[in-house]
Amino acid sequence: MDRMVSMRILIAAVDAGSLSAASRALGVPLATVSRKVSELEAALRAQVLVRASRRLSLTEAGGAYVAACRRILDDIDEAERAVAGEFRAPRGDLAITAPVVFGRLHVEPVVLAFLKAYPEINVRLTLADSLLNLVDEHVDLAVRIGALPDSSLMAIRLGAIRRVACASPAYLASRGTPQTPDDLAAHDCVLFEGLGAMGAWTFGAGDAARAAPVRPRFSVNTAEAAIDAAIAGTGITRVLSYQAAAAVRAGALTLVLRDFEPAPVPVTLLYAAQAMLPQKLRAFVDFAAPRLKAALGAQES
Repeated sequence: MDRMVSMRILIAAVDAGSLSAASRALGVPLATVSRKVSELEAALRAQVLVRASRRLSLTEAGGAYVAACRRILDDIDEAERAVAGEFRAPRGDLAITAPVVFGRLHVEPVVLAFLKAYPEINVRLTLADSLLNLVDEHVDLAVRIGALPDSSLMAIRLGAIRRVACASPAYLASRGTPQTPDDLAAHDCVLFEGLGAMGAWTFGAGDAARAAPVRPRFSVNTAEAAIDAAIAGTGITRVLSYQAAAAVRAGALTLVLRDFEPAPVPVTLLYAAQAMLPQKLRAFVDFAAPRLKAALGAQES
C-alpha cells in the first residue's frame, strides 16, 4: 500500500510539474512529497526525476517507470470500481474531448442531455482542436474529425463532413459566382488557416484531386472569424460544412463549387478497448452515438 501511495505522489508531481505543486494538489506537506519520491528512487536504485529550478523532468528510466505506474494504478482503480458496482450501474466521472466548434455545436448539447438522463455521472468535456492522447491525458472518449491511424482504439463512425467553399449572396452578386476552381484566381478569398495550405485549396478526390491557387485577402485562425468575414462580403471562404451550416440555412452564405468538393471527412467516436467496459462509458456511447449520427445526417441533408 505504501508503494502505491508513493506511485500516486510521483505521478501527481509529474503531472503538476513540481513537488510543491503536487503538494498543493494533494493537500500533503511538501516534505512528505519529497520524502516519498526520494524513498521510491532509493528503492528502485535509479533516478526518476530531474529536479530543475522551474519544472521537473523525467529521466529515461523515469519515463518508463511512470508509464508503468499509470497502468498499474489504472488496473487497481478499475478493479475497485468493479467491486463498488460501477460496472453494474452507470455512475462516476467521464472525460470527453472533441474539436472546438463541433464540440460546442453538437457534442455539448448531447452531453447536457446525457447529464439529465444519468444524474450519477459527471462529465469533463475538453474542447480542443489538438489531438489529445486518450491514455496519457486520461480521456475516456474522443470525437475525432479526419482519417484515423491504425490503433487499438475502438471506433464508431458517426458520419462525415465536407470541406465547403461559400460566400455571401452580396459578394457573389457583385463579383460573380465561380464555376470552376480555376475561377478563384479572380476572386478575393478569406483564408481559414486551420484548414490546409496557405496559398491553394485542394478540390476533387483521388486521382482527380488538384490544387487551385487562391488569393487570400484576409487570413484568420478560427472558422468563426472566417465565416463572419465571408458574411460581411470580404470574399469566398472555405470551412467545414458543419461550421457554415447555420449561416447557409439562414441565407447569409451560399455554397459554391459543390461539384468540385474533396471527399468527405469521417467523424468518429473513439475509446479504449477494455475487457470490461464501465457502464458509465457504455451508457454514454449508447446515448451519444445515435444522436450525433442524426445531427450529422440532418446537417448534410
